[in-house]
Amino acid sequence: MLKTLYTRLALGLFLLLLAVGLLYTFFSLYSLREYNASVNQELHRDLAKDLVADRNLVSEGELDRGALKELFALYMTINPSIEIYLLDLDGTILSYSADPAKIKRKQVSLEPIRRLMNDMDSYPVLGDDPRSHDRQKVFSVTPVPSIDNPEGYLYVVLRGEEYDAAETMARGGQLVELSAWALIISLAVVMIAGLAVFRLLTRRLTLLTRLVEDFEHSDMSRLALQSTWRDRRPVVRDEIDYLGATFDDMASRIASQIELLTEKDAQRRQLVAQVSHDLRTPLASMQGYIESLKLRRDRLTAEEQDRFLDIALKEGRRLSRLVDELFELAALEAREKQPVPEPFPLAELVHDVVQKHGQEASTRQLDFVVDGDPDLPLAYADLAMTERVLDNLIGNAIAYSPSESRIEVVFGQSDGLPQVCVHDSGPGIPEQDLPHIFDPFYRGESSGGSGHAGLGLAIARRIMSLQGGDISVENRSSGGASFCIRLPIGPPK
Repeated sequence: MLKTLYTRLALGLFLLLLAVGLLYTFFSLYSLREYNASVNQELHRDLAKDLVADRNLVSEGELDRGALKELFALYMTINPSIEIYLLDLDGTILSYSADPAKIKRKQVSLEPIRRLMNDMDSYPVLGDDPRSHDRQKVFSVTPVPSIDNPEGYLYVVLRGEEYDAAETMARGGQLVELSAWALIISLAVVMIAGLAVFRLLTRRLTLLTRLVEDFEHSDMSRLALQSTWRDRRPVVRDEIDYLGATFDDMASRIASQIELLTEKDAQRRQLVAQVSHDLRTPLASMQGYIESLKLRRDRLTAEEQDRFLDIALKEGRRLSRLVDELFELAALEAREKQPVPEPFPLAELVHDVVQKHGQEASTRQLDFVVDGDPDLPLAYADLAMTERVLDNLIGNAIAYSPSESRIEVVFGQSDGLPQVCVHDSGPGIPEQDLPHIFDPFYRGESSGGSGHAGLGLAIARRIMSLQGGDISVENRSSGGASFCIRLPIGPPK
């Protein structure tokens, strides 16, 4: 039960109120006692003087000891709440009205007596209590027999032992009971009000906790976020609202990442299946021809054996090329292979690549046409990677163009950036295949049995993306497909 924030706040509030209540009770009782002492001393500050005058304690300038004893006996009977003492000029107790067995002092301090006599309005002034070695009480005092001829002091303790006993009994009874009930009722009211306030303050936190628990026990998809914190609290007012909005953003990102991971996992499974198929095909072909050559070698002519070996070798090269492309694409996707950009003339690179493929084009009786603006701005890209892209595009154009057709390589500018386009004379790309032409292992209907594994264009797109360029494809109205690449002319800002 103590694990919840609301319970801890409630317990903390209870302890705090209890401490405040005890401190309030202590200071209230202390203040009340000081107030009573001040009132008592103010009301009876002239009591000693009045006793001397009313009881005729001074006769012919001398203190009447007999009258003083009668005064002691009278006040012990009719007003036991005060105690009367006769002091000499040094504060020594000469006689008193109290029980002799309870007197603890023989002398009282004169300092508070002089202070009160000098200023009768300064109260409460506490003097020594003869019944205790350390206790002090309010008092009334007057010089005797007179102020002009003092031989001692009439020292009246206003709150004697009888008064203390009565006050203790009252405090232990009704006063304590009233104070206790007042304290209990006050604590209960404040506690209920505090719990209501805490409930209002922690309600949103409880809601946020429930949302987190629901999201944790769900599949953490976007469907689990049908009622978001932002919908509930459109205005961020304090830390709880900020925490709720932050959780909402975090949950959205987690859901997006889970969807992305799910999509990537599906792509990975598809990629594994496609890789297995593309690796198995040349491998099975190689294995079949080699087994046939081994089993029927004595019955095959030399020309048939050479043909079997040529096919096996061709499939081996195809398998090797496919494995190399797989490693290259994996390195690009993992960013293990990063471009090293530098400025270079794009027109010169185009001529070099075209010349490199000239022999292959001549063998297939294809006509290469290179045209463009030689005054192109310098491209800023990785030279080797760009050559790899052009090799792929021109190689595909040669593979898909029929004999005695034409391949055009045109370079120029597009939006101020250097651009190269490769136009072939092939059958073109079906419209349904265009959006997927750069996907790994994608082979449309036009691929036929060319043996194209669908990795070259995916590699080309990844290279262009890493270099800050782009690659596009479209079908030509005159027939064939046109692939274009654009390169940056400077580092990204």
